Amino acid sequence: MERAIVHMDLDTFFVSCERLVNSELNGLPLIIGGGDRGVVSSCSYEARKFGVRSAMPLKMALRLCPQAKVVKGDMELYSKMSHTVTEVIEESAPVMEKASIDEFYLDLTGMDRFFGAYKWTNELSTKIEKETGLPISYALSINKTVSKIGTGESKPHGHREIPSVGVHSFLNPLSIRKMPMVGNATFQLFSRVGIRTIGTLSEMPVEVLQQMIGKNGTDLWKKANGIDETPVIPYSERKSISKERTFSSDTMDVYEVKSIISGMAEQLAHQLRQEKWLTSTVVIKIRYSNFDTETKQSRVSYTSSDHTLARVALELFDKVYTRRMRLRLVGLRFTDLVHGSYQMNLFEDNAELISLYQTMDNIKNRFGKDAVGRAVGFNFSR
Repeated sequence: MERAIVHMDLDTFFVSCERLVNSELNGLPLIIGGGDRGVVSSCSYEARKFGVRSAMPLKMALRLCPQAKVVKGDMELYSKMSHTVTEVIEESAPVMEKASIDEFYLDLTGMDRFFGAYKWTNELSTKIEKETGLPISYALSINKTVSKIGTGESKPHGHREIPSVGVHSFLNPLSIRKMPMVGNATFQLFSRVGIRTIGTLSEMPVEVLQQMIGKNGTDLWKKANGIDETPVIPYSERKSISKERTFSSDTMDVYEVKSIISGMAEQLAHQLRQEKWLTSTVVIKIRYSNFDTETKQSRVSYTSSDHTLARVALELFDKVYTRRMRLRLVGLRFTDLVHGSYQMNLFEDNAELISLYQTMDNIKNRFGKDAVGRAVGFNFSR
């Protein structure tokens, strides 16, 4: 049976949420971000007309669009609105995957026998907008890749259906930049050899693409040809992630313990970013040699930043480790998670830090999680 996969994406989600609570922002060029050295987390279509884009340094954005209104952003509001949209979709959709705080996949395979998948999706999007006030775009096609690209081409506030017979005619003229797997470095590499459209990419020998970009070459070729068998994974809300370390012999070496905590924070933060989670609560756990166990926690703004989470974790350790007694175990847990990509951290981080995290994540993904890290988090005695 041919699959029917829907991709739904809330239009300029942060901007739309801010306009819900303050109608005076409607129609204005709006930038979500903050801090003297901060960057743009999101921006309205009115601001994009001036060249403003996400992850751009805020100072540059204001030079391009000096009349823009800057709002710091409210992650509590965005999380609440995302949860409301999720509930509306869950009530109706047979299978839903929440890909990020503002992005969803639905598997409607087989529904044409009863309702008509496109008509049903249109009715669902109308219901979402009516119950939440948030504009949403969507596309229906045969797999995740085509439907996601279709949504991108439908924005703002648009929708489309791309049947199997129309997949190649839809994809072929588009720039390879439209493909989810193609970042700027890959785009530049392909452009140098004349590969600028998805159609051209789809005609390249797989072996050539493998030589250029490794094993991802095969996946990219498949997606350029409209082939993507990735399933829609049913959504379940994860509550927390954690790590613990039981020492081979009880210790009072505070320097070693803090090094381990820093390493845990870095590993867990990387996991958050890979799985598109943000945390708002940091919990430290220690167990003394007599098996007494104590914990201490602290609330933080939603984040997945190593430096923020490690700093809070170390501060908590200093507060909870109050006895001059050997430690048997130390643990770190991030809880109260919400779905969201690293762009959320743009509220607090500058462009240099964001670039650093992206580079480190790419190295870890390619060469392994221990390929690169902060020196403070490595145990050089191992």
